[in-house]
Amino acid sequence: QDVRYYSEECEVDLRDPIKDYELYRETCQELQRLMAEIQELKSRGIKDNLVWRGGGVGDSLAGRVCWEEGNRASSPALAASAFQAKQKVDAYHLQLQNLLYEVMHLQKEITKCLEFKSKHEEIELVSLEEFYKEAPPEISRPAITLSEPHQQTLARLDWELEQRKRLAEKYRECLTSKEKILKEIEVKKEYLSSLQPRLNSIMQASLPVQEYLFMPFDQAHKQYETARHLPPPLYVLFVQASAYGQACDKKLVVAIEGSVEEAKALYKPPEDSQDDESDSDAEEEQTTKRRRPTLGVQLDDKRKEMLKRHPLSVTVDLKCKDENVLHLTFYYLMNLNVMTVKAKVTTAVEMTTAISAGDLLSPDSLLNCLYPGDHGRKTPNPANQFQFDKVGILTLSDYVTELGHPYVWVQKLGGLHFPKDQPQARHTPSPLHQNVELGASHMELTVKLLRTRLQSRLALHKQFASLGGCLAPRPVPGDGDGGANSHTGHPQGSFWGVFMGNPSGWRPRGAAGDVSSLPCSAKLQAAVVLNPGYSTLSPVFSLCLNWKGERTSSNDDNIRAMESEVNVNYKELWGPKPGYQLLTNQLQRLCMVLDVYLETEPHDTSVEGPKEFPQEKMCLRLVRGPMRLKPFKFNYPQGFFSHR
Repeated sequence: QDVRYYSEECEVDLRDPIKDYELYRETCQELQRLMAEIQELKSRGIKDNLVWRGGGVGDSLAGRVCWEEGNRASSPALAASAFQAKQKVDAYHLQLQNLLYEVMHLQKEITKCLEFKSKHEEIELVSLEEFYKEAPPEISRPAITLSEPHQQTLARLDWELEQRKRLAEKYRECLTSKEKILKEIEVKKEYLSSLQPRLNSIMQASLPVQEYLFMPFDQAHKQYETARHLPPPLYVLFVQASAYGQACDKKLVVAIEGSVEEAKALYKPPEDSQDDESDSDAEEEQTTKRRRPTLGVQLDDKRKEMLKRHPLSVTVDLKCKDENVLHLTFYYLMNLNVMTVKAKVTTAVEMTTAISAGDLLSPDSLLNCLYPGDHGRKTPNPANQFQFDKVGILTLSDYVTELGHPYVWVQKLGGLHFPKDQPQARHTPSPLHQNVELGASHMELTVKLLRTRLQSRLALHKQFASLGGCLAPRPVPGDGDGGANSHTGHPQGSFWGVFMGNPSGWRPRGAAGDVSSLPCSAKLQAAVVLNPGYSTLSPVFSLCLNWKGERTSSNDDNIRAMESEVNVNYKELWGPKPGYQLLTNQLQRLCMVLDVYLETEPHDTSVEGPKEFPQEKMCLRLVRGPMRLKPFKFNYPQGFFSHR
């Protein structure tokens, strides 16, 4: 039995789409026309016509059915066509994605190519001018490379390779030559190593010759080896003093004293002792049993450690023409970072120790004020005061006798520079430099000052010794007896006291006595002030004449004129340079003006008998001016006295 069923899809497949489209379009147009007529009739309000025109409504309903049928028939076709169109769009989209992926891949490859760095970019090639100038034409190929940068780069790389090949060949030749030279050096080293024992034996054999010719090469070599262990300030001093002695002063002798082993031990690093760790318990037990030191003992130990000197010291011997020697020993205080010096004088001939000479050659005062204001009683390093406060040291002056004097010029010779307590004016250049040039710049001047100081003190000592018969010791004022004086008569005038100066001001020191020009009632007392820089700075005299009352510069103008004669006009009394006899000449001139003073005094008519001081000196005028000044200027070689 045949079964029939309606299939809209089969019907759509059998129908012509074009005809369906035409039918659908005509039906739509017809429906539009009928709807327009009905709308017009309704707007007119004709209802009978609507009934008469009922067939028009039926036609419109039939047209609607036909329109819906066409619509249903077109839906599957439209779905099929839409599906086909969608498939085409998907295919096109897939192709587009493939193309975009290929584009992205190509862009990455292009970026890689652009960012690619070739090894030749790291090679420093020769310049183009040098390349075309030195490279052969078969490599440079100017006709091609000038217009094509790529070919130009390849040609330059070829030329670089050619040059490197040549250099590699030259390098191998140099290596061969180097090996040959090294072999020669080894042979010479062996020869030199065998030569050293021979040289040592020759040096030992030449020691008598060196001593005979005063050329101690072996001793100098040992000194330089020892100098390696000196601290920097002492090393600078040793080098500069040795150089100055070799170049300018053959009588200057420099040497190093002290223990080299102790100096080496100072620079050895502390050893890490594992045994101490293993035995720590036993040591702790022993420590607890020991008695702890008191606070005073600890401070003493700290003071000793702070004032500790370096084991090595530098000695400098300054010899004069008369074979007198000034021995200087320089030390370095490691914790205070300052240098000190001790002085000692050795004379060629045993000198008579004059009581009145005092401590002219005393090591504690010999070098005082070598430079103005440098008394060596105070540390020049400002940081030391804070160190002293920690261990209870008030001042370094309490220890200078043991440690030496820390003069400023000593620091300069060692290349040490410390700021001064007071700022200096800008226009005054400071000679201090913290380097080796510091010691060199002051070495020559300091050596001259030291030699001058020694000669002046020796000359002054001789003068005091020659005047010792007319001088008697006296205590320093303020040192126990209030400055009492003792006097000893002498037929040549009077001399009262010697005052020597220190950096803090004038202070009486030395000796006092009488020197009388005539065995009479007149007595002249002279207080003489000597500066440590004698004879560069002249002595200063203060006079007091005891004759018919006490006469001084405050109540007698002629006494003031006598003081001026020896204090102001001292250059006339210097004598031959360097003027070490200035003090003796001043005393001699003082005796002469004393005679003039006494001889030109008017005779007292109330006293019977001859004049006490008859005139023996030749004077042009006895007095002059309202002050009645006497003629104290001596005119040589005429031998008379006149007024100034």
